[in-house]
Formats: sequence, C-alpha cells, structure tokens
Amino acid sequence: MSKITAAEVNKLRQMTGSGMMDCKKALVEAEGDFDKAIEILRKKGQKVAANRGDRDASEGFVFAKTDGSSKRGVIAVLSCETDFVAKNAEFGETVEKIVGIALESGSTSVEGLKGQSYENGLTIGEKITEMIGKIGEKIELSAFDVVEADTVVAYNHPGNQVASMVGLNGNGDQVVVAGRDVAMQIAAMNPVSLDKNSVPQSVVDKELEIGMDLARQEGKPAEMLEKIAQGKLNKFFKENTLLSQAFIKDNKKSVEQMLKDIDGSLTVTAFKRHALN
Repeated sequence: MSKITAAEVNKLRQMTGSGMMDCKKALVEAEGDFDKAIEILRKKGQKVAANRGDRDASEGFVFAKTDGSSKRGVIAVLSCETDFVAKNAEFGETVEKIVGIALESGSTSVEGLKGQSYENGLTIGEKITEMIGKIGEKIELSAFDVVEADTVVAYNHPGNQVASMVGLNGNGDQVVVAGRDVAMQIAAMNPVSLDKNSVPQSVVDKELEIGMDLARQEGKPAEMLEKIAQGKLNKFFKENTLLSQAFIKDNKKSVEQMLKDIDGSLTVTAFKRHALN
C-alpha cells in the first residue's frame, strides 16, 4: 500500500480530534481506510475507558437549560478526572450540545440520552468514548435529570460546578423572575427536599435519633428526649426543605411566603440540583 501521508494523518485528526501519533498508527493499522481508522480510534477509547474505570472522575462540567417553551428543562453532568480538562472550552461545548440534544429528543434517562445521535454517525455514548481515547481520562455522563412544569427556570452558577432547575405552577414575567431567585437559592442552599412531607422517612428517623442522642448527652430528662428531638427535627425542616427555607434575598420570609406574595397559589412543583464534589 502507499505510504500514509501527513495530510491524511491531519485529515483524520481533524475528523476525530485524536492525537497525531494515534491517528497515524490507526491509519497504518487500517491500511489507509478512514472508516476503519476511526473505528480503531473508538476501540482505543473503549480500552482506555475500561482501564480507567476505577479512577475518580470528581471534576467536570454541570449545565442546565430549558426548551423554548420554558416548560421542560434538563440538567446534565459530564465528569472527568482533572480541572484542566473540565475547563477546556471544547469540553464545555460538548456538554452544552448534549443538553441541547436531550431537550430536542425528549430523553428521560442517562442510557436513553447516550443512545441519541451526536454527530458524524456517533451517538452521545460513542462521542464520550472517543473523548476518552483522545484525552486519556475517565469521562462519564454521571448525572442527568428532567423537570417539567408550567414554568421551568434553569440556573448555571459561574464556573459550571453547580447548576439547578426549578419548576413552578404559574406563568408570566414575575414567575420567571421568582423562579430564577429560587433556582439560585437551590444552588446556594442545597435543600434536601421540597417540603417536610417529601423528606425521606430514613432521613427523618436519623434526625430524630441524633436529636435524642444529643439531648441525652446534655443530661435532659428521659421523658423530655422525644419532645426535644422533635423540636430539633422541626428546625431541620425549616433549614433544609426548600419552601421552608429563609429566602436568601429577604430572610424575614420563607421561599413559600415569597412565592405567595406574587400569587396566592404559586408554588414549586419540582426541582433538581447537581454539583461537583
């Protein structure tokens, strides 16, 4: 066969983003067949993914976005191993494109989203594998969530380490403004649930147990332990459930009260938050 030229190597590099030497080796192995060379590079990526499966992908890029109707939003996290990779412009652009595809496709799960078409005949899952081969780090679509409501507002904190979405049961400019404030609240305060009724029973039981143990250590009478623990649980609800939290822009009222000041029936119907570390 003819010798692999620098132009051919560069062409494959432009097509795949892989390193020059990797492209040259793939073209030599594929005897100049570009389709086979691309497949070889993908397989290299799969091999890297397997070899790095036990590595800690604690860095990454978090991104949330709503569709044109503002009735559906998605939030995704693409994780990697190093801050250097996470801050690369191409890495962030890839996450934003994945989120856009999620909105267009109506995907509702990580696996479903990974099966969606990305570009150049690649699925999103295959694109991630290709990135692994190119970058040499563990990369994974580690989180993906959807919120649907009358109005959905997304918030991306500068640096894309934290993002949140909130769904509300109303419409209009005031609702959108309030939604952004609540989305920022979610990003900053990390509530465990919407209200006390939606806190998992396991969390309630643990908080009561901790409250009773603390009261016991403080020497409180045995007959008072349960009452004291209940008081601590109520404080936990106030500080850790979204609607009961003090509104960050006016701590004299709760998030629930702030929303009702806009419309007596306005409330949050769902929210999601993802953060790195």
